[in-house]
Order: sequence, then C-alpha cells, then structure tokens
Amino acid sequence: MDLLELREQIDEIDNQLIPLLLQRMNISKSVAEYKYKNGIPVLNAQREQEILDNVALRCADQGDAIKTVFSAIMDTSRAIQHKIIGGGKALRQDVANAIHYEKLTANGEPIACQGVDGAYSGQAGKALFPDSPISFYRQFEDVFEAVNQSKAKFGIIPVENSTAGSVHEAYDLIMKYRFYVVGAYDLRIDHCLCAKPDTEYEDIDDVYSHPQALSQCNLFLKSFDFTGVNYTNTAAAAKYVANSDKNNIAAICSESAAKKYGLKVLKRDIQNVTNNKTRFIVISKELVIDDDANKISLIFSAPHRTGSLYRVLGRFSMTGLNLTKLESRPVANGEFDYFFYADILGSVNDESTLDLLCALSDELTEFTFLGNYHEEN
Repeated sequence: MDLLELREQIDEIDNQLIPLLLQRMNISKSVAEYKYKNGIPVLNAQREQEILDNVALRCADQGDAIKTVFSAIMDTSRAIQHKIIGGGKALRQDVANAIHYEKLTANGEPIACQGVDGAYSGQAGKALFPDSPISFYRQFEDVFEAVNQSKAKFGIIPVENSTAGSVHEAYDLIMKYRFYVVGAYDLRIDHCLCAKPDTEYEDIDDVYSHPQALSQCNLFLKSFDFTGVNYTNTAAAAKYVANSDKNNIAAICSESAAKKYGLKVLKRDIQNVTNNKTRFIVISKELVIDDDANKISLIFSAPHRTGSLYRVLGRFSMTGLNLTKLESRPVANGEFDYFFYADILGSVNDESTLDLLCALSDELTEFTFLGNYHEEN
C-alpha cells in the first residue's frame, strides 16, 4: 500500500469523525441549556477526569495520546456551553464599567516612578504623560503604595528588558497588589559609563547601577575587569557617584542622568545589544481601557494535574489569540505552587475573546484580569 492510499484511508476516517464531532457539539448546546435552567456549573472536573481515565484504559498504548485529543474536545465543548450560559458575570461587569479614554491620560495628576530625577522610568512617564508631574520613590513597592494611597494617579514600573529579561520584583508586586495594567511603553535604553569629571578609565574599580543595567552591560564590564555593584536605580547610582568622596567609581546610567548630576560620559552605548529596550507598564487602581487597546494581561493558576497548563494555554490558541508573555512566580505558601502572569494580543471588545476570559474566570480557582491596554513603542 502506497502513501496515497494510506492518506485516502485517513481522509475517509476524518469524514466519519467530523459529523460525529458536530453531533457532540450540538448535544453540548443542549447540556448548556439544561445546566443554565438548573443552576449547574459548566465545569465538572470529576466527570471529565473519569472520562479521560476511561479513554486511557480503553486505548492501551495510545492512551495518553487519545486523552489529549479528548481533552481538546472537552475544552471546546465547555467553550460552547460558557458562551450559551454567559458565564463570568463579575468580569463582564468590570469590563462594562471600565473608564474609557480615546488615549490614556492622567489629566495632570502626579505619576509615580521608581528612582530619582533622570531615571529611565521618568523618561517613560514623560513620554506617556507629558502634562503630569513625576514623583520619584526609592523602591518599586513605594510606587505601588503611592498609587494605593492615591498619592499618584498612575505608577510606572519596568517589567522586562529585551536583553536581560524579566524584572522579577516587579512581577511579584503585580501578583501582590493585583492593580490594573492600563498602559505600556517600550523605551529604547542607551547606557553610558559615567564618572566624576576628574576620574579616568584607569582609575575605575567599581561600577554602580541597577542589577538589570549591569546585566545588560556585562560584556563591557567584563572586558575592562570592572566590578559591578548593585544599586536601586541607574539615575540614583549616578547621583551616588556624583556625591561620593571616592574617585575610583563610576555609574551606568543615561546620558541625561549624567548631565543632571554633573558626571562626564566616558563611553556611550555600552549595552550588549544595540537595540536594547525596556518595557514599562502603567498601574492603576481603576480599570481604564483605551479605545485602541491591543494587549491583555492576566494572572492565573493551573490545577496540579498532568496537562492542566497545556489545556489552559490551548484555550488561547483555540480562540486565535497570540500569547506574547508567560511568567511563573511562586505563590510563597511554603509549597511549590505557582501563579502565571500572561500577556495576550487581543481586545475585550472582541466577543470571542471576552467569552474565553469569562470562561476561565469561572473555571480556574485563581484568575485575575489585570487589564486591556495599548502598548506604545
């Protein structure tokens, strides 16, 4: 039997499967109507697991593979049921009550950023909110508290760099506070080696900066055998170097921060990658959705069952959504449990997208919709 004949057999089997699958989905609609009338939740995890275990038993060596197929069928069936029942009422209400702007604005109210004047976060803040004053705070959590206590309308924090990766502290605070994400900005980062006017290359032993900046410039530091010293912020490091009595130290910071604190630039563009960018997000106590919102952020957890995360992620693919970020962070409960932070390209104005988010909000024991916003480049 040649390949063409084998493919013809597969096509024939597929032709038999399709009507059966459609028949199953039609029955799922009737199931949804029954559950709706009788107040029964869509997800019955115990029944699903019993079916999957039975499938595995009946399919012997192919059990795991066929279980995966049946899992996808069940996920599709539940998606249909959720759509009919209209689940996720709390989330639908939150989205309906969101503040809508044509373009995100603080209306002149203060914006909270971490660091000191000259910090990259301040540059992102001015780009997003040119009419608002910037208030600087020492620690990332201070920015969250400023928003929490209504000292600032919005807060701006860095969450990831195109070279050094995620800022884990930022994600941990997002998990802790569960504020809304209402905007994002990708800022090009050009790092400079800066020192006091009378300090030369050969004088330098230690270079101060934020750990992310040190990581982004580690090849440069290694080539000159400089020792990187962690500091709270790049601009704060520049200020420290400027005010220090030491003449053997330098800072990695922006050129504007160097100018601000009277440092001279010894070398520009010292980052490992020329096209180096940091992504900043805007946090808020209120849900604000721009008219051109194109990215969704979520926090969720997956049950401790084989394939549970795979099945959750498969739901995004089933809806045609592109997942652009997945970050796992420990729950910090003494066990090896994790929260997942996800960024997805999409809009809650799309009915199928909102239906999916509402379905997940009903099914998952831990689910937080962080927002739908526009990301500026």
